[in-house]
Amino acid sequence: MKDKVVVITGGANGIGKAIASEFIKQGAHVCIIDKDANNYFVGDISQEDTLIDFASKVIKDYGKVDILINNACISKGGLLNCSYEDFNYVLRTGLTAPFYLSKLFMEYFSKDASIINISSTRDRMSQENTESYTATKGGISALTHAMAISLAGKVRVNSISPGWIDTSGSDFSDEDHLQHPAGRIGRPEDIVNMILFLCSDKAGFITGENFTVDGGMTRVMIYNNDNGWRYK
Repeated sequence: MKDKVVVITGGANGIGKAIASEFIKQGAHVCIIDKDANNYFVGDISQEDTLIDFASKVIKDYGKVDILINNACISKGGLLNCSYEDFNYVLRTGLTAPFYLSKLFMEYFSKDASIINISSTRDRMSQENTESYTATKGGISALTHAMAISLAGKVRVNSISPGWIDTSGSDFSDEDHLQHPAGRIGRPEDIVNMILFLCSDKAGFITGENFTVDGGMTRVMIYNNDNGWRYK
């Protein structure tokens, strides 16, 4: 990844920060945009002008993009408490921004470039009152295969659906780990490793796909008292 130009949305915290750190370690030029402080660009990607200004800076600084990682998203709840504006804010952040950044960079992607969209296992399963986030993640999974066709022969486009990924270094119970057939809760590096593979030449025949990285959690059929799950 040395000297690759890597654009990461939401790269100041959590999974995004872990992604940025690994690419920096490998010698890439990392361009972060986040509402929180970072060393490249602070801004709200729900705003069109912000996306245009950010893309212009990346092109001015480097003249190309090798990897675009659309990671940023947020939740504003759902049917119980989410307003019209809040719902659309989440869509603009987690779905419109990935679309529009891909469009802004379309003529500047290098040969063998990759776009990685971070979806979620929430694209197929939900908790109560999560409609804003869940709808956005369902949308980005579909956006992925649509862009893979529009950018065929130019850019490979794939998405990753993380499951339960701990970004806080917390301690968890045995029951929490047992909910995963892999035997543990996920770590940011599990997502980072998949991104590195999908952006590499080893994945040159893969595009338009979504990869679930959840330790098998979405494959487990749970009944009361199974794997530490108890009905309350």
